[in-house]
Amino acid sequence: MSKELSGRVALVTGAGRNIGRSIALALADGGASVVVNARTNRSEAEAVAAEIANAGGTAIALTADVADADAVTKMVAAAVAHFGRVDILINNAAVRAEQAFEQMTLADWRAITGIILEGAFNCVQACLAELKRSGSGAIVNIGGLSSHTGAAGRAHVVTAKAGLEGFTRALAHELAPHKIRVNTVTPGLIERPRPAGQPVPEHHGRVGTLVGRLGKPQDVAGTVRFLCGPGASFITGQNIQVNGGAFLG
Repeated sequence: MSKELSGRVALVTGAGRNIGRSIALALADGGASVVVNARTNRSEAEAVAAEIANAGGTAIALTADVADADAVTKMVAAAVAHFGRVDILINNAAVRAEQAFEQMTLADWRAITGIILEGAFNCVQACLAELKRSGSGAIVNIGGLSSHTGAAGRAHVVTAKAGLEGFTRALAHELAPHKIRVNTVTPGLIERPRPAGQPVPEHHGRVGTLVGRLGKPQDVAGTVRFLCGPGASFITGQNIQVNGGAFLG
């Protein structure tokens, strides 16, 4: 797949760390120029952009809260001003909070769905003209295993991630005439650093993998890279599970 994405520009939201960072690095390794987005932590985004540059790639770091439509519009305009185009959009930005539903307020609910679901809406709307102009646009939404298995304390996250899959299917139909493919990649149990004192999510203790290990961010990134490239030109409207056999569906 060496440099199969050469000449293309990718915007990856929530790319300052973990899965988003690995996706940005993988797309850059494929030859794409990458817009590394973070909500507020510019230093993290710039560190990822520097990693890409040090490996011989091209990237810029842009901060924007994907839940803020105006901020997203400005981010995309800055990306186009810098690179001249956007061909690939990865909707990865998310918050995976845990909270008992009985204690959840509507503001708590909207804080999560606003980033995961409305954030994806804002990013597609802002990028759509460029994706149409591309002639071979690709959108990949990053789903969540709990949207299939369910999870206590995550009603807002589960609902938002499930909504992303519906969003994928709807857009796959609507955008196909514009040669834009839309897919979901759903990670399973993925290793990632956690802040001191932050517990492992409760549902992780009840779900195991068939391959005998947790996933790595690179496992997800490789699948996203494939879906953005020419080898996946006949794949749209799909949900690709990357979970080591933790869920078979």
